[in-house]
Amino acid sequence: MDVLEIDNIELNFGKIEILKAIYFKAEEGKVTGVLGSNGCGKTSLLRIIFGELTPKNKLTRINNTPILKPLYKKGIIKFLPQFHILKKTLSLKKGFALFNTSLENFLIDFPSFKAQINNAIYQFSGGERRLIETYIILRSKAKIVMLDEPFSHLSPLYINKIKEILDIEKKHKIIIITDHLYKEILEVSDDLYLLKDGWSRLIKSKKELIQHNYINDL
Repeated sequence: MDVLEIDNIELNFGKIEILKAIYFKAEEGKVTGVLGSNGCGKTSLLRIIFGELTPKNKLTRINNTPILKPLYKKGIIKFLPQFHILKKTLSLKKGFALFNTSLENFLIDFPSFKAQINNAIYQFSGGERRLIETYIILRSKAKIVMLDEPFSHLSPLYINKIKEILDIEKKHKIIIITDHLYKEILEVSDDLYLLKDGWSRLIKSKKELIQHNYINDL
């Protein structure tokens, strides 16, 4: 079972401290959720893990072995950012081929798209486009998958299906997920971190989110 750890992360933007020597751990077989208010550093943390943002300090390990190269250069990680990743002019079919993800499986999970496989991405609604991109990353062959706001603009039906797929994919992947829809994150996460005031806190119970003033009630 693979274990990803990233330790002693320090990130400053000018004189502003965003992350203060935080520790983060994610394991194969689990969905690891990250919660926090806007601007707390959730996206920055994912970008640091991915290797695209260089902090003041960090130590990345997989199975206790230090990793010196950015993870994306090792080809073992896929990242769904908040912005769109598929060119608008690509067809649905070519988009799946580009990321080497099974279109056939997508059509089994979402049969309503069968008649649209040759449609260009721009022809889909914002919610459909987010669903397609989330699915492409989640079902990719990467050992580590990170999803930043995957539930954004998704219908409840799509959200429920993505939750089912998360439960399947986590069995052979490390999955890290964050979203402002905290109830969805609480539901899918096996481990949960809260980012607040630059620090990471491993949350053991839902009531701790109230104690840390992240939510008012459950």
